[in-house]
Formats: sequence, C-alpha cells, structure tokens
Amino acid sequence: MTPHWETERTGDDLVGLIVEEAERIGADAILTLSEYAVIAVAEAAERLGLRGAGPNAVNSRDKRRMRQVWEDAGVPVPRFRSVDSAADLRKAFRELEAPMLLKHAWGAGAIGQLVLETEADIESAWAQANEAMIRARERGYTEMQVAGADADFLVEEIIQASTESWWDADSGYGDYLSVEGVVAGGVYHPVCITSRIPTIPPFTELSNLAPCALPEAAQREIERVSRAAVDALGLDYCGTHTELKLCPDGKLSVLESAARLGGVMVAAEIEHCFGVDIVGMLTDALLGEPIDPPERMLLDTDATGAAGSLSLIATDSAGRPWTEHPVWDESLVDWTGVVDPGTTVTAVPGLCIPAGTPMPAYDLSTGALGYGGIFMLRAASADTLVADSYHVLDNLEALLAKGHESRRTDA
Repeated sequence: MTPHWETERTGDDLVGLIVEEAERIGADAILTLSEYAVIAVAEAAERLGLRGAGPNAVNSRDKRRMRQVWEDAGVPVPRFRSVDSAADLRKAFRELEAPMLLKHAWGAGAIGQLVLETEADIESAWAQANEAMIRARERGYTEMQVAGADADFLVEEIIQASTESWWDADSGYGDYLSVEGVVAGGVYHPVCITSRIPTIPPFTELSNLAPCALPEAAQREIERVSRAAVDALGLDYCGTHTELKLCPDGKLSVLESAARLGGVMVAAEIEHCFGVDIVGMLTDALLGEPIDPPERMLLDTDATGAAGSLSLIATDSAGRPWTEHPVWDESLVDWTGVVDPGTTVTAVPGLCIPAGTPMPAYDLSTGALGYGGIFMLRAASADTLVADSYHVLDNLEALLAKGHESRRTDA
C-alpha cells in the first residue's frame, strides 16, 4: 500500500485538479490504484464525461454504508454500529456481542483497528485508534475526497471464522481470501481468488498468494457470494478487490469490497500465474475497447505457476515482534537453504524503506504503517509458495542479523 501523490488539495479542489490535468493532456480515461483516491477519481471521471466507478463509488469506500447496502441485499456481513465518540462506542458495545473490532470507516491496511474484549477497553481503544489516524494522515494514508473522514469509525462483531470445512488442518492458509476482478458497464467479471496466510493481531495482513488451491466447488461458492456483494454496490467501470471470511460449515461472510484493483503486487501475481493483464483489461474497459475476461473465474488448474506478495515486517509469522530492529539491507539476506531452490524472493523497489533505514517496530494499532515494505515471491506451486512465505517471515530477523555480523567481520 502506498500513500497518495503529494498535493495539499483535497475534496472538490482535488477533483478539480484531476479534471484540469486530464483536460490538459487530453486523457481518454483516468483510473487510480489507490484506495484513498477512488471517490475523487470517480467524481472527476463523471465531470469529464469518461467511464469510471460511477456515483455509487462511495459504497465501496465508506464501510458503514457498505455494510448497510449488503445487509439490505442479504449479503452475509457481521452486525455493526457506526460510532463517532467513546460514548457511542460504549453504547454499541452493550448492543453487540464481544469481542468486537473497532475500525476506521475509510481506512485500509488495518490502520486504526483494535479488538475490544471488555467494556474497560473502550477509552484506551478509542484514543489509540484516533492517534493512529493522526499518524496515518501525517504520512498520507487517508481519504482524499471526504472532509472529516478521519473521525469516522464503526465497530462490528468479530466474524467467527474458521478454516474448518475449507482447508486441511495443516495447509498453512488463513481463514480469509479475496476475489480479484473487473466491473465493465455494470457487469462483474471475477478473474481469480487470492489466498492468505493468517493475519497477526489484531488483524494485520501478511500476504497475498495466487493461485487459490481450494477445491473447485468451494471456489465457485466464493465466486457466487462475491458476485452478490459486488453487484449490490452498483458500480459502473472499475477494478474490484473483494475480501471474504471463511466460516464453519462452508459458510462465508464478506469483509469489504474495493472499487479498485487489488493492491501491492496482486496484478503482477495474476499475470505471473494466469497470463492475464488485469490492469490492461480495466484500461481497455475504461477506453471503451472490447475486453476478453475469463468466461468463468480462473482456478488453480488454470495456473502455470505461483506468486505472492509478503510483508516486510518486524514480526514472525505469528506476530511475535523482533527482539532487535536492525537497519534494512536486502543485499545482506541470503535465502539459500531457507526457501525452495526454485523460489525467488525480491524486495519490491518503491514499496520498501531505503537500505540503511532501521526496520520499524510493529504496533497493534498501526497496521500497515509498521511495514518496512513488500516482498515478491515466485514459486513452482501453491503449496511451495505458502510454505516459503512462512520460511521468509520466520527467518528474516536471523538472516538480517547474520548478514550484518558477516559484514562487520569482513570489515
């Protein structure tokens, strides 16, 4: 996840800036890969008479509105309440079942999320969540179009998710995943599912892995629920990234659905695995060119390899913080004997802190703000990819320390 481009403009001023620049260069289409610019770009496209996500783009950004749209449409979602103050949160806590999750209504990357176990957690959680959003705004991780969005929160019951009835007990996969797709002319085209290893507390994501290795019947049920969720949002032309939780007895609950393509390296993963250029597909749709989406969502049996993005983060795969915070330097890390010989691990340029920068400490309320960057992994199979994701996370601290020690010895 990357912050938005550097500009002081927000709201209508930002939309005006986009329109002005698009007119200056004679743009035939505009799009964004940033969660925080979805509404601004959708409104700019409307002013320009170009294809875009449309007037319902806000349904994909405001999680309070998203939840209500889905609840009304019969899409499975957890019970929730909008909260604007610690007093609101206390009232909601008494109406919902604990534990529950406090989250920012316009957020991404788990920033400002905290689990509430007891009523005694409320005051500190509210203060921590708001402090996290102040830090997020300072670093550019904030909604660009909606005034006052930093103060908008909701609280929801934690979904009773489980990999049981979905994954084998020793699969290594987490209890959630996402469907990547494109909407063109209001018609949803799911392309494939990307899987995950489990999050770390509170719900910070570590990975995005393709292809999904679930049985076809399970993937088709996920496709069905994803379609119901995206269709309910009423979007026109956009990418989609729809996250779902796996529940017992083959049930599902929808977490959220963005009106933009999946972040980090999802597009590259899809192209590596399936040979599908999802960015090009969306661009063609926005330009009014014909597109050739898959007739049905692609499965692991359609893939020719496996690829994933993995967090560069100062914890192991279980969320245990590093004991030290050495400076980051990819050249010091030797993966030999740690990952499969056919697997490549590369720090993604532009998405990682510069070499020589201390690794940021991980904090429960800061989510993606604690990332040092993103790794791209390419492997021969989905099984190898998930195993090597654990190997990277659980060995990185030691490998980096070993590299620093070796460099000092050589000097």
